[in-house]
Amino acid sequence: MVLRLERGRPLTITQEGTAASHQVPALSVKDLKKVYQTPGGDVEAVRNLTFDLAPGEFVCLVGPSGAGKTTLLKCIAGLLAPTSGTVSVEGKVVTEPPKSLAVVFQEYGRSLFPWMSVRDNVELPLKNQGVDKAKRDQLVDEALEAVGLAHVPKSYPWQLSGGMQQRVAIARAIAYQPQVLLMDEPFAAVDAQTRADLEDLVRRVWKQLGITVLFVTHDIDESVYLGERVIVLSNSPTVVQEDLKIDLPAERDQLNTRSLPRFTELRGHVYEQIQRAKAASRPAASVTADNK
Repeated sequence: MVLRLERGRPLTITQEGTAASHQVPALSVKDLKKVYQTPGGDVEAVRNLTFDLAPGEFVCLVGPSGAGKTTLLKCIAGLLAPTSGTVSVEGKVVTEPPKSLAVVFQEYGRSLFPWMSVRDNVELPLKNQGVDKAKRDQLVDEALEAVGLAHVPKSYPWQLSGGMQQRVAIARAIAYQPQVLLMDEPFAAVDAQTRADLEDLVRRVWKQLGITVLFVTHDIDESVYLGERVIVLSNSPTVVQEDLKIDLPAERDQLNTRSLPRFTELRGHVYEQIQRAKAASRPAASVTADNK
């Protein structure tokens, strides 16, 4: 119960000084650095990135284009080895894709198998993990129900709209029962109305399952609407420019939440931080010219 009461607050600012302050983070990134070796010389993509996510937190990650977000996610997912520093999931250092972590990508069309039904797509990772059929059936049923697709289990991805295909990808991830869910700009390819519906879906599923979510987005409004915290990255080579607590009501809806003065203040603040990050990467002459 303590975890749920403290959800959304970074452990470092827990005031009670109880055991919760010594809790193992669900996801921990410490002094992460990634340098690519190229024919033209070394390219430092990520520099000294450090942040934690407590169990059950929903944290959004934003930054300028080219800020190293994809490199960071690959390191977290165990798909890319960092040059130095560590990524830990539930206290275990990541050296390969962690079994307790799932990823939902932006290009959902490429992640779904068109020759397999919705149900088979959702079930596939469970089969690969050797989960017995009775348990698989239960998990798939629950996941499809959670994302509103219980009525189309026998359909194929190509028969569904883009938004429904992304729901299949989300169902597949949550059926896997991850402790940590990474979402890499998952709604960038859908229309605005579908995007709003999927945002509310993800928050609802997050609350139901109590999982930890790291959600990467370019959309500032989306980051403020979804997250309990927003981590703003600098331009490349990337560091954490700001870790901002989102002090909006826990219950949110598209109309009322986005109409709040505090929502406007927070989105304006994040936007300002992104602009500062962009300006910091430009040559001084360019910045001076822009200000004339």
